Amino acid sequence: MNKAIITVVGQDTVGIIARVCTYLAEHHVNVLDISQTIIDGFFNMMMIVDYANVDTEFGTMVTDLDALGEQIGVKIRCQREEIFTKMHRV
Repeated sequence: MNKAIITVVGQDTVGIIARVCTYLAEHHVNVLDISQTIIDGFFNMMMIVDYANVDTEFGTMVTDLDALGEQIGVKIRCQREEIFTKMHRV
């Protein structure tokens, strides 16, 4: 299993989850866990995904998700689990 952490932050609008999940499904990325909240009009989502069967390079997926975020007005960040964990170690 190859896990990654995807975070999505920005102004709430219709279809954010749908657009991100559609991209992931089209590229064979499995969503293992998802948490999202909206506070005072700001959308925040964190996903743990398994990209073991992704049909593209990991770097391409990161770039694609960044571009998707720009299209829908949010910031999407995708990091390998081990990098995310090391960056957030206390």
